[in-house]
Amino acid sequence: MKIVTVTDAWNPQVNGVVRTIEATNRELARAGHPSSVISPEQFPTVPCPGYDGIRLAVMPQRRLGRLLAAEMTGGEAVAVHIATEGPLGRAARRWCRRHDVPFTTAYHTRFPQYLQAMYRVPEAWTYAAMRRFHGAAAVVMAPTPTVAAELREHGIGNVALWTRGVDTDLFRPSPPLPLKMPRPIFLYVGRVSVEKNIAEFLMADLPGSKVIAGEGPALATLRRRFPDVHFVGILGQPELAQLYSAADVFVFPSRTDTFGLVLLEALACGTPVAAYPVQGPVDVLGFSDVGILHDDLRMAAGAALKIDRRRCRDFALSRSWSAATTQFLSLQRPVRMSRGGSLVASSGA
Repeated sequence: MKIVTVTDAWNPQVNGVVRTIEATNRELARAGHPSSVISPEQFPTVPCPGYDGIRLAVMPQRRLGRLLAAEMTGGEAVAVHIATEGPLGRAARRWCRRHDVPFTTAYHTRFPQYLQAMYRVPEAWTYAAMRRFHGAAAVVMAPTPTVAAELREHGIGNVALWTRGVDTDLFRPSPPLPLKMPRPIFLYVGRVSVEKNIAEFLMADLPGSKVIAGEGPALATLRRRFPDVHFVGILGQPELAQLYSAADVFVFPSRTDTFGLVLLEALACGTPVAAYPVQGPVDVLGFSDVGILHDDLRMAAGAALKIDRRRCRDFALSRSWSAATTQFLSLQRPVRMSRGGSLVASSGA
């Protein structure tokens, strides 16, 4: 079975969606399943309003239809997975419905909460759009049971669990980046945007130093507000593993993430976590002893300094991408082109 993923989020973006697709495709290749990605790289694009680092495909319907049709003509079973709800995701949804091709979708981003936080868009409006988009999918994949329950509560019923993993070969205790700054070092990695609640972390009265790795629309504002914070931009994954290894605590201030892959990346490098007790951190960490979840983020970060780094690494070793990709495969709905040119359901590989 071949997997064709359509995504509006792709390189050079560095975020959970991109990393999830890349890691899943690596595991698919190891399991003998070919994969391909249809992304904004293949289309004319414009910057996303308010976020120049994200490029959106312009009028993609015809070209995307040709690309999807070409994927269906190789004689093998093909499953279409739509990863995002942007222009490419919407165009892929329309093409699949028009040609009676089943498809799966993923709910990576809590857009109702993000748009409410950033632009005051009522959550009910965005959930209505989410119901329309995901309602036509054969399966909507949610990263945690909490997110799955939230979607069902808002009228999206065709939900199944697709968890996440971490590459413990890449993210491992490494020679730390040589950071010449007072310790302890408290680190945040991810998109630098309002909905990530980073200012709450930066306002916390903590000893030592604070480091932010990532870019986004709130970066310039945070630089001005917090001149003593070290902003290091986007790092390659090997350097990022060294940065995690250099930090004493990984601080995750978001209250709206569906999962938070960076939590597992930090733990895989032996770095304990401090976060709020909200979905995402609660689902990832559960009742483990590798992080401190508390409504007082300053207190959580200080307490996390006492956690044994070896326990963090051991915890991450039990969260593999191989298991997550087996879940992903089990939820696909492949089709195969018949000799007469029509598409028929397939049992898989």
